[in-house]
Amino acid sequence: MYEGGERTELEIDTVRSGYDRATVLHGVTLTVPGNGVAAVLGHNGAGKSTLLRTVMGLIKPRSGSVLLDGEDITRLAPHRRVARGMAYVPQGQQSFPHLTTAENLRLVADGRPYGKEAVAEALDLFPVLRELSGRRAGLLSGGQRQQLAIARALVTRPRLLLLDEPTEGIQPSVVAEIEETVLSLARRGGMSVLLVEQHVGFAMRAAQHYHVLEAGRVTSSGEGGTGAERTVREALSV
Repeated sequence: MYEGGERTELEIDTVRSGYDRATVLHGVTLTVPGNGVAAVLGHNGAGKSTLLRTVMGLIKPRSGSVLLDGEDITRLAPHRRVARGMAYVPQGQQSFPHLTTAENLRLVADGRPYGKEAVAEALDLFPVLRELSGRRAGLLSGGQRQQLAIARALVTRPRLLLLDEPTEGIQPSVVAEIEETVLSLARRGGMSVLLVEQHVGFAMRAAQHYHVLEAGRVTSSGEGGTGAERTVREALSV
């Protein structure tokens, strides 16, 4: 728990995780504040994506624990984590390429009592998707597909959103739109975000707390904000 007694949405405690015989995370401990943003930064291969996949339940940790609002979810299947309010946007602008933009969103909304309203909210955040509602997702640009991927996650109305490199490989104009959306979500409250991001400036503008990951270990942590940007850049240059 961070100083000040704020509620913690997510607690990751001494988690070790990896693939087959390779251990990637070596006792990672960090927290995401309730209704706040925590950023994880690090070079390629530091274990950032592995961390998110472990939090989402796609990889089972070898030791340690993951708690959501105090509930131990370490052994829960991914779909049960989704039912508890988690949403995950992996790298790669993932969508169903043969479905239209509107069909991609409806697929997530169907069966949810607030589905239509949630789709409308997501389209308000990304107005370009409304203009492209009839276009197949596979024909969208990379930036548009990334916006669609985030919108699909938001349709579930998560209380914890995991974002893995949301601005990677995206044209600058769309990067600015995605950054503004994430900052808007952070300011609005009602949802926590665990953000993995290479753009230090964006990450520090969005996050209340940051964690630098190196070779599967947290080597630096602190309060976010633009004043921390230099400190984080120095930590990443080591």
